[in-house]
Amino acid sequence: MENWDEVRTAYQVARMGTVSGAADILGVHHATVIRHIDALEQRLGVKLFQRHARGYTPTEAGHDLFRVAQTTDDQFSQLAGRIKGQGAGVGGELVVTSLVQLSPLIVPVLKGFQEEHPDVCVRFLTGERLFRLEYGEAHVAIRAGNAPDQPDNVVQPFFRQQVALFASKDYVEKHGKPESPTDYKNHRFVGQDNVDSRAPFYVWMKDNIPRENVTFRSEDSRAIEQAILDGAGIGFMAYWEWQQHKDLVQICEPDDTWASNIWIVTHVDLHRTPKVQTFLKYLKDQAQGWR
Repeated sequence: MENWDEVRTAYQVARMGTVSGAADILGVHHATVIRHIDALEQRLGVKLFQRHARGYTPTEAGHDLFRVAQTTDDQFSQLAGRIKGQGAGVGGELVVTSLVQLSPLIVPVLKGFQEEHPDVCVRFLTGERLFRLEYGEAHVAIRAGNAPDQPDNVVQPFFRQQVALFASKDYVEKHGKPESPTDYKNHRFVGQDNVDSRAPFYVWMKDNIPRENVTFRSEDSRAIEQAILDGAGIGFMAYWEWQQHKDLVQICEPDDTWASNIWIVTHVDLHRTPKVQTFLKYLKDQAQGWR
Protein backbone atom coordinates (compact mmCIF):
# COMPACT_ATOMS: atom_id res chain seq x y z
CA MET A 1 0.00 0.00 0.00
CA GLU A 2 1.58 3.26 -1.17
CA ASN A 3 -0.24 5.64 1.19
CA TRP A 4 -0.23 4.53 4.81
CA ASP A 5 -2.11 7.68 5.88
CA GLU A 6 -5.19 6.57 3.95
CA VAL A 7 -5.01 3.03 5.34
CA ARG A 8 -4.56 4.34 8.88
CA THR A 9 -7.56 6.61 8.41
CA ALA A 10 -9.70 3.68 7.23
CA TYR A 11 -8.50 1.63 10.21
CA GLN A 12 -9.58 4.32 12.66
CA VAL A 13 -12.96 4.74 10.95
CA ALA A 14 -13.52 0.97 11.22
CA ARG A 15 -12.41 1.03 14.85
CA MET A 16 -14.45 4.08 15.92
CA GLY A 17 -17.44 3.59 13.60
CA THR A 18 -17.75 7.29 12.74
CA VAL A 19 -15.88 9.88 10.71
CA SER A 20 -15.86 12.33 13.62
CA GLY A 21 -14.44 9.73 16.01
CA ALA A 22 -11.62 8.89 13.60
CA ALA A 23 -10.92 12.59 13.02
CA ASP A 24 -10.56 13.16 16.79
CA ILE A 25 -8.14 10.26 17.14
CA LEU A 26 -6.06 11.35 14.14
CA GLY A 27 -6.19 15.06 14.92
CA VAL A 28 -7.49 16.03 11.45
CA HIS A 29 -10.63 17.61 10.02
CA HIS A 30 -13.52 15.25 9.28
CA ALA A 31 -13.35 16.33 5.61
CA THR A 32 -9.80 14.89 5.47
CA VAL A 33 -11.11 11.56 6.76
CA ILE A 34 -13.81 11.43 4.08
CA ARG A 35 -11.31 12.37 1.39
CA HIS A 36 -8.92 9.58 2.48
CA ILE A 37 -11.70 6.98 2.49
CA ASP A 38 -12.98 8.02 -0.93
CA ALA A 39 -9.46 8.01 -2.42
CA LEU A 40 -8.65 4.59 -0.94
CA GLU A 41 -11.88 3.04 -2.19
CA GLN A 42 -11.29 4.47 -5.65
CA ARG A 43 -7.73 3.16 -5.72
CA LEU A 44 -8.78 -0.32 -4.57
CA GLY A 45 -11.92 -0.41 -6.70
CA VAL A 46 -14.07 -1.70 -3.84
CA LYS A 47 -16.34 -0.29 -1.13
CA LEU A 48 -14.78 -0.48 2.32
CA PHE A 49 -17.75 0.91 4.27
CA GLN A 50 -21.52 1.04 4.21
CA ARG A 51 -22.55 4.63 4.97
CA HIS A 52 -25.63 5.15 7.15
CA ALA A 53 -27.07 7.72 9.54
CA ARG A 54 -25.28 6.26 12.59
CA GLY A 55 -21.87 6.11 10.96
CA TYR A 56 -19.72 3.78 8.87
CA THR A 57 -19.93 -0.04 8.97
CA PRO A 58 -17.06 -2.00 7.37
CA THR A 59 -17.88 -4.25 4.45
CA GLU A 60 -16.17 -7.63 4.12
CA ALA A 61 -13.29 -5.88 2.32
CA GLY A 62 -13.26 -3.28 5.10
CA HIS A 63 -12.92 -5.98 7.74
CA ASP A 64 -9.99 -7.49 5.82
CA LEU A 65 -8.26 -4.12 5.67
CA PHE A 66 -8.97 -3.52 9.38
CA ARG A 67 -7.23 -6.76 10.41
CA VAL A 68 -4.12 -6.03 8.34
CA ALA A 69 -3.97 -2.39 9.43
CA GLN A 70 -4.39 -3.35 13.10
CA THR A 71 -1.40 -5.69 12.91
CA THR A 72 0.67 -3.00 11.18
CA ASP A 73 -0.36 -0.37 13.72
CA ASP A 74 0.63 -2.71 16.59
CA GLN A 75 4.04 -3.25 14.98
CA PHE A 76 4.57 0.51 14.64
CA SER A 77 3.72 0.89 18.35
CA GLN A 78 6.23 -1.82 19.28
CA LEU A 79 8.84 -0.14 17.10
CA ALA A 80 8.19 3.16 18.88
CA GLY A 81 8.76 1.42 22.22
CA ARG A 82 12.10 0.09 21.03
CA ILE A 83 13.17 3.47 19.68
CA LYS A 84 12.29 5.15 23.00
CA GLY A 85 14.75 2.81 24.68
CA GLN A 86 17.59 4.04 22.49
CA GLY A 87 17.90 7.50 24.01
CA ALA A 88 21.20 8.82 25.30
CA GLY A 89 20.12 9.23 28.92
CA VAL A 90 19.02 6.93 31.72
CA GLY A 91 15.35 7.79 31.89
CA GLY A 92 11.94 6.83 30.56
CA GLU A 93 10.58 3.31 30.75
CA LEU A 94 12.74 0.37 31.77
CA VAL A 95 10.88 -2.87 31.05
CA VAL A 96 12.24 -5.99 32.73
CA THR A 97 10.67 -9.45 32.58
CA SER A 98 11.43 -12.53 34.66
CA LEU A 99 9.87 -15.59 36.27
CA VAL A 100 7.53 -14.56 39.05
CA GLN A 101 9.44 -16.66 41.61
CA LEU A 102 12.49 -14.44 41.10
CA SER A 103 10.53 -11.33 42.16
CA PRO A 104 11.98 -11.22 45.72
CA LEU A 105 15.44 -10.97 44.14
CA ILE A 106 14.67 -8.63 41.24
CA VAL A 107 12.29 -6.12 42.84
CA PRO A 108 14.86 -4.77 45.36
CA VAL A 109 17.34 -4.37 42.50
CA LEU A 110 14.81 -2.42 40.44
CA LYS A 111 13.97 -0.24 43.43
CA GLY A 112 17.65 0.50 44.06
CA PHE A 113 18.26 1.29 40.40
CA GLN A 114 15.30 3.66 40.37
CA GLU A 115 16.63 5.45 43.45
CA GLU A 116 19.90 6.09 41.60
CA HIS A 117 18.06 7.08 38.42
CA PRO A 118 14.79 8.77 39.47
CA ASP A 119 13.82 9.59 35.88
CA VAL A 120 13.32 5.88 35.19
CA CYS A 121 9.81 4.40 35.21
CA VAL A 122 10.08 0.68 35.97
CA ARG A 123 7.77 -1.91 34.44
CA PHE A 124 8.36 -5.39 35.85
CA LEU A 125 6.52 -8.08 33.85
CA THR A 126 6.15 -11.60 35.26
CA GLY A 127 3.46 -13.11 33.04
CA GLU A 128 3.63 -16.74 31.99
CA ARG A 129 4.11 -15.96 28.31
CA LEU A 130 7.53 -15.34 26.77
CA PHE A 131 7.83 -11.61 26.13
CA ARG A 132 9.24 -10.90 22.67
CA LEU A 133 12.31 -8.71 22.79
CA GLU A 134 12.39 -8.36 19.02
CA TYR A 135 9.05 -6.50 19.23
CA GLY A 136 10.30 -4.20 21.97
CA GLU A 137 8.13 -5.80 24.67
CA ALA A 138 10.99 -5.64 27.18
CA HIS A 139 14.48 -4.18 27.46
CA VAL A 140 15.87 -6.99 29.64
CA ALA A 141 14.63 -10.55 30.16
CA ILE A 142 15.79 -12.83 32.98
CA ARG A 143 15.13 -16.44 32.01
CA ALA A 144 15.78 -19.90 33.38
CA GLY A 145 16.65 -23.23 31.77
CA ASN A 146 18.55 -23.82 28.58
CA ALA A 147 20.30 -20.87 26.97
CA PRO A 148 17.75 -18.90 24.88
CA ASP A 149 18.49 -19.24 21.18
CA GLN A 150 16.24 -16.63 19.54
CA PRO A 151 18.03 -14.81 16.72
CA ASP A 152 19.36 -11.28 17.38
CA ASN A 153 19.36 -11.77 21.16
CA VAL A 154 22.39 -11.16 23.36
CA VAL A 155 22.48 -13.94 25.97
CA GLN A 156 24.69 -13.70 29.09
CA PRO A 157 24.98 -16.21 31.96
CA PHE A 158 23.66 -14.65 35.18
CA PHE A 159 23.85 -17.18 38.01
CA ARG A 160 23.23 -20.85 38.70
CA GLN A 161 20.27 -21.32 41.00
CA GLN A 162 20.91 -24.08 43.54
CA VAL A 163 17.88 -25.96 44.84
CA ALA A 164 17.39 -28.31 47.80
CA LEU A 165 14.57 -29.85 49.83
CA PHE A 166 13.35 -27.87 52.85
CA ALA A 167 10.63 -28.11 55.47
CA SER A 168 9.38 -25.79 58.18
CA LYS A 169 10.38 -26.34 61.81
CA ASP A 170 6.71 -26.95 62.54
CA TYR A 171 6.60 -29.79 60.01
CA VAL A 172 9.78 -31.38 61.40
CA GLU A 173 8.45 -31.15 64.96
CA LYS A 174 5.25 -32.96 63.94
CA HIS A 175 6.57 -35.49 61.44
CA GLY A 176 10.31 -35.72 62.04
CA LYS A 177 13.11 -35.28 59.55
CA PRO A 178 13.80 -37.96 56.92
CA GLU A 179 16.90 -39.90 57.88
CA SER A 180 17.73 -40.69 54.25
CA PRO A 181 16.10 -40.65 50.80
CA THR A 182 14.69 -44.11 51.52
CA ASP A 183 12.62 -42.49 54.28
CA TYR A 184 10.93 -40.03 51.88
CA LYS A 185 8.07 -42.46 51.35
CA ASN A 186 7.01 -41.80 54.95
CA HIS A 187 6.66 -38.03 54.47
CA ARG A 188 4.36 -35.47 52.89
CA PHE A 189 5.58 -33.32 50.01
CA VAL A 190 4.62 -30.05 48.37
CA GLY A 191 4.97 -29.98 44.59
CA GLN A 192 3.70 -29.03 41.16
CA ASP A 193 0.17 -29.91 40.17
CA ASN A 194 1.47 -30.34 36.61
CA VAL A 195 3.14 -33.72 36.73
CA ASP A 196 4.91 -32.96 33.43
CA SER A 197 6.72 -29.85 34.70
CA ARG A 198 10.10 -29.56 32.98
CA ALA A 199 11.88 -28.05 35.98
CA PRO A 200 14.72 -30.51 36.72
CA PHE A 201 13.89 -30.86 40.42
CA TYR A 202 10.24 -31.62 39.67
CA VAL A 203 11.31 -34.21 37.12
CA TRP A 204 13.30 -35.80 39.97
CA MET A 205 10.26 -35.60 42.28
CA LYS A 206 8.09 -37.30 39.66
CA ASP A 207 10.62 -40.15 39.35
CA ASN A 208 11.47 -40.57 43.05
CA ILE A 209 8.52 -39.51 45.21
CA PRO A 210 5.26 -41.49 45.04
CA ARG A 211 2.55 -39.23 43.66
CA GLU A 212 0.27 -39.98 46.61
CA ASN A 213 2.95 -38.49 48.91
CA VAL A 214 2.69 -35.15 47.09
CA THR A 215 -0.26 -34.06 49.19
CA PHE A 216 -0.16 -30.31 48.47
CA ARG A 217 -0.02 -29.39 44.78
CA SER A 218 -0.17 -26.09 42.93
CA GLU A 219 0.93 -24.51 39.66
CA ASP A 220 1.72 -21.21 41.43
CA SER A 221 5.29 -21.02 42.68
CA ARG A 222 4.29 -18.51 45.35
CA ALA A 223 1.61 -20.86 46.71
CA ILE A 224 4.13 -23.72 46.78
CA GLU A 225 6.62 -21.61 48.72
CA GLN A 226 3.96 -20.52 51.20
CA ALA A 227 2.78 -24.10 51.68
CA ILE A 228 6.32 -25.17 52.61
CA LEU A 229 6.65 -22.25 55.02
CA ASP A 230 3.29 -23.12 56.61
CA GLY A 231 4.28 -26.73 57.23
CA ALA A 232 2.22 -28.50 54.56
CA GLY A 233 5.16 -30.73 53.64
CA ILE A 234 8.69 -30.99 52.31
CA GLY A 235 9.40 -29.14 49.10
CA PHE A 236 11.98 -27.63 46.83
CA MET A 237 13.22 -24.11 47.38
CA ALA A 238 16.17 -22.19 46.00
CA TYR A 239 19.08 -21.40 48.31
CA TRP A 240 18.38 -17.68 48.04
CA GLU A 241 14.82 -18.31 49.25
CA TRP A 242 16.12 -20.31 52.21
CA GLN A 243 18.41 -17.41 53.14
CA GLN A 244 15.32 -15.22 53.46
CA HIS A 245 13.55 -17.75 55.74
CA LYS A 246 16.07 -18.97 58.27
CA ASP A 247 13.45 -20.93 60.24
CA LEU A 248 13.38 -23.53 57.46
CA VAL A 249 15.10 -26.87 57.98
CA GLN A 250 17.28 -28.16 55.16
CA ILE A 251 16.37 -31.77 54.49
CA CYS A 252 19.22 -32.66 52.14
CA GLU A 253 22.22 -31.25 50.33
CA PRO A 254 21.55 -29.77 46.87
CA ASP A 255 21.96 -32.06 43.90
CA ASP A 256 23.59 -30.29 40.96
CA THR A 257 21.10 -31.93 38.59
CA TRP A 258 18.37 -29.92 40.33
CA ALA A 259 20.07 -26.59 39.63
CA SER A 260 18.89 -24.17 36.93
CA ASN A 261 20.93 -21.76 34.86
CA ILE A 262 19.60 -18.21 34.92
CA TRP A 263 20.29 -16.00 31.90
CA ILE A 264 20.15 -12.30 31.10
CA VAL A 265 18.76 -11.69 27.62
CA THR A 266 18.65 -8.44 25.66
CA HIS A 267 17.93 -7.64 22.03
CA VAL A 268 20.88 -6.58 19.93
CA ASP A 269 19.11 -3.33 18.94
CA LEU A 270 18.89 -2.17 22.57
CA HIS A 271 21.82 -3.96 24.18
CA ARG A 272 24.33 -1.11 23.77
CA THR A 273 22.02 1.73 24.74
CA PRO A 274 23.13 3.70 27.83
CA LYS A 275 20.02 2.80 29.82
CA VAL A 276 20.32 -0.94 29.26
CA GLN A 277 24.08 -1.01 29.82
CA THR A 278 23.75 1.02 33.03
CA PHE A 279 21.05 -1.31 34.33
CA LEU A 280 22.95 -4.48 33.40
CA LYS A 281 26.02 -3.28 35.30
CA TYR A 282 23.90 -2.42 38.34
CA LEU A 283 22.06 -5.77 38.18
CA LYS A 284 25.28 -7.79 38.01
CA ASP A 285 26.85 -5.81 40.85
CA GLN A 286 23.82 -6.42 43.09
CA ALA A 287 23.68 -10.12 42.22
CA GLN A 288 27.13 -10.97 43.57
CA GLY A 289 26.79 -14.12 45.65
CA TRP A 290 23.36 -15.15 44.36
CA ARG A 291 22.86 -18.88 44.01
